[in-house]
Amino acid sequence: MTKLHPAVADKPGVMRTTGWEDYALIDSGGGRKLERYGPYQVVRPEPQCLWSQNLPTAVWDKADAVFDPTDEDEAGRWRFKVKPKDSWPMAWGDVRYMGRFTAFRHLAFFPEQAANWAWLNEKVRAFDGQPKILNLFGYTGVASLVCAAAGAAVTHVDASKRAIGWARENATLSGLDDRPIRWICEDAVRYVQREVRRGNRYDGIILDPPKYGRGPDGEIWKLFENLPKLAGLCAQLLSDSASFLLLNAYAERISGAALAGLLSDKLSDRGGTIEWGELALTQDDGTRDIGMSFYARWTS
Repeated sequence: MTKLHPAVADKPGVMRTTGWEDYALIDSGGGRKLERYGPYQVVRPEPQCLWSQNLPTAVWDKADAVFDPTDEDEAGRWRFKVKPKDSWPMAWGDVRYMGRFTAFRHLAFFPEQAANWAWLNEKVRAFDGQPKILNLFGYTGVASLVCAAAGAAVTHVDASKRAIGWARENATLSGLDDRPIRWICEDAVRYVQREVRRGNRYDGIILDPPKYGRGPDGEIWKLFENLPKLAGLCAQLLSDSASFLLLNAYAERISGAALAGLLSDKLSDRGGTIEWGELALTQDDGTRDIGMSFYARWTS
């Protein structure tokens, strides 16, 4: 039988996130970026910002919070001018969520993912009927809530009880408690293996794994070792009428081309198309893009 290999785009794309009411990339340079998260201006390290900053140092010095890294794995500590709130409400479209200063330089969501959120919103709304969506490594749930708000039934999986708790709070804040969202605190590989055995299927899958992680029972996740197996299992979970599989990865040694090659291999009998490239944050003045992660996405 001839395999219906997906058609892979011959050129990479750049999915750009520009600022919105609750977020902006104000300036960048010198290995750092100056951002606005709701009421707070924040300085965080960003090694890819090899250029010089545009704005005067005096502007940067007015930031409410600065993250000082202690190693290359995102650990460090925050310095605040005035003690901030533990959390504060933010929004993207119809979805509301809480911003938080976490111990790993992030603020409880990844703004560059807004480009993916917009794409997911379109894909879910275009589906004929109510699609079943699986979101693996779902973190604080913004992507899950975008899909739920667009009309999907969502299964949200994350290994962190704290992240699941924050995601549920975000669902309440968004007024989406009555939507069909299942919250699963479990190792992603273990959950997907069980879903394959059960014969469950999904119309769309979001796969956004970390470079390294631990499951609730001590399972070890390593991106380069474990992603091929998980991608293959996810391919088995796609329904006959599936619309998409979106794969995103943050790792210095990965590329959009590598992710596209992986999806092409695992979805070799599904046809469709695969686009691939980079997610980028666009500076408010439009002069610069900061590449943040890589993506590949299969569509039927």
